[in-house]
Amino acid sequence: MPKSLKKSCTTQASISRYFGGLSNSTASNTRCGINQNPEGGKQKLSSDDLGLPSKRAKLSLQHPQLVDFDHEPACCKSIKVTKLTSSKGARGPCSSTLDKLKGFTCVAEPTIRHSDKERQATKADDAGSTFCEHGGSLLVPQDVSNHHSHKKRVQQTEEELKDDEKKVEKGGEERKEKQSSKQGFHFSQFAKSGGGGGRDAEPIPASDSSLPSRRSKSIYTPLEQQVIHLKEQHKDALLAVECGYKYRFFGEDAEIAAKELNIICHLDHNFMTCSIPTHRLFVHVRRLVSHGHKVGVVKQTETSAIKASGSNRNALFTRQLSALYTKSTLVGEDVNPVCRLEDVEEGGSGDVVLDLPDSFLLCISEKWDKLKKQLTVGLVAVQPSTGDVLLDCFRDNQSRSELEGRILKINPVEILVPSDLSEQTHRLLQSITNASTQADDQVRVEKRDSCQFEFASAMNTVTEFYCYTQEKGSHCLSSVASLDGPVICCLGPLIQYLQEFNLERVLRNQSSFQPLSSKSEGMILSAATLKNLEILNNQTDGSVKGSLLWVLDHTRTPFGRRLMRKWVSQPLTDPQSISERQDAVQEIFESDSLPFNSIRSLLSHLPDLERGICSIYHKKSSTQEFYLITSCLSRLGLDLQALLPAIQSQFGSTLLRDLFLDTPDLLAPAHSFLKVLNEKAAKSGNKTELFSDLSEFPVLQERREQIQAVLNEIQDHRIEIRLKLKAPMFDYTAISGQEFLIEVKNSVSSTVPPDWVKISCTKAVSRYHSPFLVERYKKLLQLREQLLLDCQREWTNFLEQFGEHYHTMKRAISHLATMDCLFSLAEVAKQGDYCRPKVCQSRPQIIIRDGRHPAIDLLMGEHNQYVPNNTELQGDGRRTMIITGPNMGGKSSYIRQVALICVMAQMGSYVPASEARLGILDGIYTRMGALDNIYKGRSTFMEELAEASEIISHATEYSLVILDELGRGTSTHDGIAIAYATLEYFIRDVKALTLFVTHYPPLCELEQVYPEQVTNYHMAFLLNEPDITSDTDGEEVQPEFITFLYQLTEGAAGRSYGLNVARLADIPNSILQTAAYKSRELENMVNNRRKNKKLLSDLWSISDRSSLMEWSKS
Repeated sequence: MPKSLKKSCTTQASISRYFGGLSNSTASNTRCGINQNPEGGKQKLSSDDLGLPSKRAKLSLQHPQLVDFDHEPACCKSIKVTKLTSSKGARGPCSSTLDKLKGFTCVAEPTIRHSDKERQATKADDAGSTFCEHGGSLLVPQDVSNHHSHKKRVQQTEEELKDDEKKVEKGGEERKEKQSSKQGFHFSQFAKSGGGGGRDAEPIPASDSSLPSRRSKSIYTPLEQQVIHLKEQHKDALLAVECGYKYRFFGEDAEIAAKELNIICHLDHNFMTCSIPTHRLFVHVRRLVSHGHKVGVVKQTETSAIKASGSNRNALFTRQLSALYTKSTLVGEDVNPVCRLEDVEEGGSGDVVLDLPDSFLLCISEKWDKLKKQLTVGLVAVQPSTGDVLLDCFRDNQSRSELEGRILKINPVEILVPSDLSEQTHRLLQSITNASTQADDQVRVEKRDSCQFEFASAMNTVTEFYCYTQEKGSHCLSSVASLDGPVICCLGPLIQYLQEFNLERVLRNQSSFQPLSSKSEGMILSAATLKNLEILNNQTDGSVKGSLLWVLDHTRTPFGRRLMRKWVSQPLTDPQSISERQDAVQEIFESDSLPFNSIRSLLSHLPDLERGICSIYHKKSSTQEFYLITSCLSRLGLDLQALLPAIQSQFGSTLLRDLFLDTPDLLAPAHSFLKVLNEKAAKSGNKTELFSDLSEFPVLQERREQIQAVLNEIQDHRIEIRLKLKAPMFDYTAISGQEFLIEVKNSVSSTVPPDWVKISCTKAVSRYHSPFLVERYKKLLQLREQLLLDCQREWTNFLEQFGEHYHTMKRAISHLATMDCLFSLAEVAKQGDYCRPKVCQSRPQIIIRDGRHPAIDLLMGEHNQYVPNNTELQGDGRRTMIITGPNMGGKSSYIRQVALICVMAQMGSYVPASEARLGILDGIYTRMGALDNIYKGRSTFMEELAEASEIISHATEYSLVILDELGRGTSTHDGIAIAYATLEYFIRDVKALTLFVTHYPPLCELEQVYPEQVTNYHMAFLLNEPDITSDTDGEEVQPEFITFLYQLTEGAAGRSYGLNVARLADIPNSILQTAAYKSRELENMVNNRRKNKKLLSDLWSISDRSSLMEWSKS
């Protein structure tokens, strides 16, 4: 191989030492130009100027013509190079310069033509060539004898060289365009174009016989070519590629990852890159996923020792995508922190993104019936981390209120939709995803091909998926085919999506499928109700604090917390189920027995068992996680078994007895799996020592015997070594991972046989391997790596066996979650002044004595500042309350407290009141507040009426309807008219229990129209009348001062006293005075009109003289 082939990029840059000069004339040129010196002189730049070593390379140039680099080296990027010319004319370089540049040229120079022999030699030595680290160009040796035809070109004038240079540029651009058109996959975004020294993102064009010869090898390194191939298959994912002890991102993926992870991104060869250490993979993957990215983990699938013995030992390590992760699919050994949080260094655990309470993946399909003009929506929600699957099919309207309510209940982190999604649904999802101010809280929406959502395509996918399943308890095809069409249209794309993550197994079992909403199973809480009553989140900052869930959630386990959220959002409607929960809560609340205290302590400090067994079911669990989960399950089973005698004798609640008596038997399989494992190896992740008894693993036993045989041979070899070294006490040494080293003092190194291989040495000793050791040690490493592969296969089979008990274990964990929720409700009952409500199904009624708002009462603490109020609504009597009163008088808080007490009662919880008798409600519907909806294109008034329309169409006589200030978004007359007509409709036709808050006095007249159904109430207050003084300019009127009493009182309020709120809001006093004066003027005007109207009416009814005289006196 020619010596010049091994020249580095530093040598390439050294060419400019002889011909480079500083000039401003070529600042925009992206190439380093070299031109002949007519006078034969040499002009050099110092090594300090270029940042290069001071050593000068010996170069030779066979044809001293213009050499033009395609890419500018990074070190020369800021250096402006000018061509050296002479006033004496254009002559070639002197002989000394030619000698120094002898044998060097540039591959990017198209005017140099290689012979066929040269091209073959270049191709043969291609593997030994070196990429320019900074410039992207390759240096290729040229044979002096093959270029004698080019010597005449050295004598060209400078003008001719400029013309040739333009032709070269034009030809190069044409070849680049031709090459780019041949590329099937363009990396204009993946590669960092123009970055790091002017490196071009396009590959070097392939050689063409009709064009000047160029290097045929791609500019991409073998690793980059491998990454390009992987990226072609997974264009929508950020790929983390395993490279030794770190994971690397390339191209645009690297720029995104660097921005999200706040790490350095730099140019390496052709692409931008950044890296993360392997032991921090789960931290960084979670952070990327939390920001809405899909992340793929690419791992090496070959081991070094086995690869070294194979036919491809000189090739690159093969790599494959091992896992994909999104917000809803964070299941696997790489991202599960259940046992790895301890590995995070002290003080560094703050950057770990923990699991959300729920991580549902929701799939939505729509079907529009043109004849009936009805929209049918199907949805399937699956939580791969826990195995829960929810199904629903329903009709919806233009506002998509039904869909919105279900999305709020499910609280998905990721949504799959067809690409042809309707505009109304798109706006709804847009409003939901933009509701969060933090990027890591936003819902990830992914659009899939609409063909997947067509019934025929989805049915084919479902048929293929369920036709060949052999799993026990799995869905048979007939039961799946009987599902509603829109549900199947969701199930098909969902199966295809989960298959990309190897998580489709959760959809196979029938026991996991549950209907999302049913009137027979739970109270209906609409989307507006969930938001207005602040059941799951508060309306201030969207957090849990201040919501009903915050009041009730005292659970100790993650799986209990998820179940509590479900209980709060779906209260019961079955009186027997409500009574069973109340009995259990009451027994826990009133009892101080030892079993309850023991069970409380058992539930504390448990890992997320539900997610853990699901990870095992997916065969994605680590040994640490498996041991932790199975040891907890086994311990719980044994402890509950020991408590069974006390439970049977002391527990009176049927629900508690069923839960505690079933659970130990359901947890029994965990004991046998735990006995097989070696605790120390499981906790350290050592799969080679994982199984304590290998009798059930013959493959591992045989591999161990092979390894032991090789070890025995190596140990026996010591006898021969001792004889050769004449050292009877000799034994092997291990240094820095190298085993079986023969350590010999340098003073007696003459005794070492010449065929021994020196491994390492120090001043005092040298370490060797004999030929026998070299061969046996290589065999030992191969067997050890083969053992790792065998252990991984056996481990996967072991997880498969545990997966057969998955549904049994899941049922047991469901029992534990129910226990946790019952203990939580018992904690609520202990807060003081709570009572057990009486729930009956005979008739709709709400009778509450001294009721309080549960969240406000808790936020105020022990000061007891909240004023309790009574409520009495009877379905067959006075079922409507019209509530008036001053602004900020407590009207909205009162109606919220009534609704929340009803929700708590039907959950089975105690309620904040001294007494409560409630009928079973089928739903609670609310219209409160005044907000527009930009994403849906609705004004404030339109939003009011849309919510009212939903209530009108869904409410029944067993519903609770809450309307807060309906009709205020338009003119006074229209608002009063709409509010009056709507309220009268609920009184006369719907007959629902109704709380109607208004500031319109005419609505209070409905009490006279329907005296047996309607009652007027107001929030009590004290009015302090201001002093009115007169001056020459007229009357100066001051606004009234109100003292709020927050007490519900029978009767209507005459005014709303809005100016008092204006004073509390710090409106300037001058404006308040003007407003008070104008208010008094308008009020007097109205009163005068009413008085005159009455007088005229009385006059019209006079029929005699005496009556006329009395009227005139009045």
